[in-house]
Amino acid sequence: MLRVANCSGFYGDRLSAAREMVEGGPIDVLTGDWLAELTMLILAGNRLKGRPGYAPTFLRQLEEVLGTCLERGIKIVSNAGGLDPAGCAEAVAELAGRLGLPARVAHVTGDDLTGRDLGGAPNADTGERLPATALTANAYLGGRPIAAALSAGADVVVTGRVTDAALVTGPGIWRYGWGPGDLDALAGSVVAGHVIECGCQATGGNYAFFGEVPDLARCGFPLVELEADGSSVVTKHPGTGGLVSVGTVTAQLLYEIGSPRYLGPDVVARFDTIRLEQEGPDRVRVSGVRGEAPPDTLKVAVNYLAGYRNTMTLVLTGLDIEAKARLAEEAVWSRVPKESFDEVHVELTPLAGTALLRVTVMDADRRKAGRAFSSAVVETGLASYPGFYGLTPPGDASPYGVYWPTLVPAETVRARVWLDGRELDQAPDASWTPPAGGDGLPASAPPEESPRRDARNGDGEDGEKETVRVALGAIVGARSGDKGGNANLGVWVRTAEQFRWLEGHLTVERLARLLPSTAGLRVERFELPNLLALNFVVHGLLGRGVAASPRLDAQAKALGEELRAQLADIPRHLL
Repeated sequence: MLRVANCSGFYGDRLSAAREMVEGGPIDVLTGDWLAELTMLILAGNRLKGRPGYAPTFLRQLEEVLGTCLERGIKIVSNAGGLDPAGCAEAVAELAGRLGLPARVAHVTGDDLTGRDLGGAPNADTGERLPATALTANAYLGGRPIAAALSAGADVVVTGRVTDAALVTGPGIWRYGWGPGDLDALAGSVVAGHVIECGCQATGGNYAFFGEVPDLARCGFPLVELEADGSSVVTKHPGTGGLVSVGTVTAQLLYEIGSPRYLGPDVVARFDTIRLEQEGPDRVRVSGVRGEAPPDTLKVAVNYLAGYRNTMTLVLTGLDIEAKARLAEEAVWSRVPKESFDEVHVELTPLAGTALLRVTVMDADRRKAGRAFSSAVVETGLASYPGFYGLTPPGDASPYGVYWPTLVPAETVRARVWLDGRELDQAPDASWTPPAGGDGLPASAPPEESPRRDARNGDGEDGEKETVRVALGAIVGARSGDKGGNANLGVWVRTAEQFRWLEGHLTVERLARLLPSTAGLRVERFELPNLLALNFVVHGLLGRGVAASPRLDAQAKALGEELRAQLADIPRHLL
């Protein structure tokens, strides 16, 4: 068994988590995920300002635990290297030297494709051609470079852009010697990595049924006990808050996914084969995961600077909200013509007794999108709707970037591994296997792809006669998030009978009626009956990605809760 713990789910997560995971119980590997799609753009901005292109918070966590980890033989694996893994590794080595600790530090490079001809970089979602010079371009590497670094004797491994799950798959390859043909074991490790990559989201954080989670304010971070066959147990340290249940694990499995075929550089993991079982309090067994050979392409995250943006938010209160919103817009556009901007987005968000009117403008000219716009909004303050006030003073425009996913042939990307500043001789390509060899686990044939329904499907009919009109959230859990310009919305229930109803009831058409923001967009629906779940992918909801999205909920984090609040006629016996 290999115990892999997580201490960070994003750049900005709890600084004490590394110490909590090291001191809270036995672990073999400490991992942390610092890189979201938006983070690469943030780090690029930091680097342009002369700041590190990596996550300095990693060093703050490391200072508290490095000595204990070396003493106990705990390996440390992190993608906190961001845009500068070499610089991050150098900083780790300096930290170890200052602490008088004999740490061997490795770093992985090869993901940075900035400056390379990407063949026009067609957008993997829309097919459009990249319209500007890339500020950053990073391929998603897999777990084998991490395994190579650990096999060479590294105590700390720092990477740039790797898949989030690679932080678990890499140690798994190192410990168990999985070769490229051990597809099921690799797929199991990918699923384990996906469960713990977002920290406390696997242990009750952001959970739809949060009232069931004890002591959530002191939620413990997750760890997985990974076995040689790729199966695992998700758990947390004793004495910590939170909850590990089939529900909390299901919620995280549904986070930021698309098709049940979860593509990665090491393997395609079939999420429609995952089996979950409550093994005991705060222990969920994950098994049965099947794998397929990985695609011959790698995903590349490209970011480019697209211009400047500015947002002003006005508050509308009381009666005639929509009429007040129309008047507010007319007053603003009479001062600064709407047509003068490259892009304009207006969003009216109803609240209890009030509403927020967000007006966002985007333009290549910073002056047009700056105070010329925000001051014009303020100038309408005495000639607009009754009760006028805003949430922000007039301000300048800020630059914004666009996230652009594209694909490149995997054979054109070469990972490089460095240990204590010297490059390892053997490049860990897709066929690399640790010197210890694998366990010879057979790769089984993949199952047929699970069925998919899209906007052509009709509404299902409920056969029950006695229904109760209540919120969907009475029986349905949900978790949503961003995937570039798309949003994913996973929903699940707790019993097979509830799933039969949900599968027939929540069609793409009905989703559009319940969530008007999705109407008119291409929506895919995927069934995951093994998880009693459906997953919807809403194409284009977030425009050109989180950094460019003008939505109040720019990362679609609340889309699932918005759905759960909608009313439905649910058979009484399912409640």
